[in-house]
Amino acid sequence: MTSSLHRTEAPRESLWPRADRIRLQAQAAAADTDRRRRLAPDVVEALRDAGLMRCAAPASVGAAQAPPADALAGAETIARGDAATGWCVSIAMATSLLAAYLPAAGAAEIFGDPRSIAAGVWAPRGTARPVDGGLVVSGRWPFASGITHADYFFGGCLVDDGRGEQGGAPAMRTVGIPAAQLRILDDTWQTSGLRATGSHDVVAEDVFVPTHRTLSLADGPVIDAPLYRFPVFGYFALAIAATALGNARGAIDDLLDLAGRKLSYGARRTLGEKPVTQTAIAQAEASLRAARALFYAAIEDAWCAASTGEAIAMDLRTGLRLAATHAARTSADVVRSMYDLGGGSAIYDGSPLQRRFRDAATATAHIQVSPATWETTGRMLLGLPTDTDRL
Repeated sequence: MTSSLHRTEAPRESLWPRADRIRLQAQAAAADTDRRRRLAPDVVEALRDAGLMRCAAPASVGAAQAPPADALAGAETIARGDAATGWCVSIAMATSLLAAYLPAAGAAEIFGDPRSIAAGVWAPRGTARPVDGGLVVSGRWPFASGITHADYFFGGCLVDDGRGEQGGAPAMRTVGIPAAQLRILDDTWQTSGLRATGSHDVVAEDVFVPTHRTLSLADGPVIDAPLYRFPVFGYFALAIAATALGNARGAIDDLLDLAGRKLSYGARRTLGEKPVTQTAIAQAEASLRAARALFYAAIEDAWCAASTGEAIAMDLRTGLRLAATHAARTSADVVRSMYDLGGGSAIYDGSPLQRRFRDAATATAHIQVSPATWETTGRMLLGLPTDTDRL
């Protein structure tokens, strides 16, 4: 879905052709990267060259500053080839939004290199102690997707100055640390799905972070532009859902390929010639199209508001979270139905459907699209008192 409103603030080549080329490259490497639990070096290099991993960073550092629909469609396209690659793109592009929250010197240092990639875990799993010129940070952050190919890592921290802030509670800061200054616990990502994301735990031990590489999400961005008026936590949830949508489309692709040639033992009709298959494919297609339509419609509504300079109303923020959770969980249902149709053929390591199935189940475990989101958005719809800080 595109619109005349989906314009970037800086001239750029369309993200779509680049994403589609990388989709095919990632798909060809998917089985191998799944075994190795990290993306293939040539795929990472292609992503660096394309600028997709930092496409939400501002034009002031030479990035695309791409509107959400454009960027997320790029991640969705890549996930159609391989969900783990799409996931890494989604996480990196969402993290690149943080450039707009940093002082100019920090944004230039981290994102000024056109090939730079940043990973991030925004949850405050670290502690920070103020010192002259910055913070001394320690902590351990799980789920650091893409850390094996990242140049920088953004970690959430609680700042303890010994006096307390914000009514006695420690202040929250997010710090940008060179990946070389972290210890990657590369035996921690032993999962069933999204294996190639390399989402290992990372550890910082008394790392000094200068002030220009620290930011506060609560304080808001330092750049006033439509992209940075768009809800940052909503964008994060949408990024997860974009990967799920692409993975579901890829699962339908895989099943269609299998359906044209699979003959069960003793059968005279291929899988695709069976009415049960035809019905299930039609239902899956309808479900996915509907979820995707809601997804991009919610983005369009919020983007229209951001483009006119308005504050993003709470009903639009709620709509983004509803659309993201619905897209991710509907996508998982679509993948499951394709896996079921694949029957015995789908259970082998050589079948892409079994990888799609594992990746879909793992994606829905992310807190941004977990069942708890229904409670939050349901409270909003009912007009009940709700914590809206993460909307």
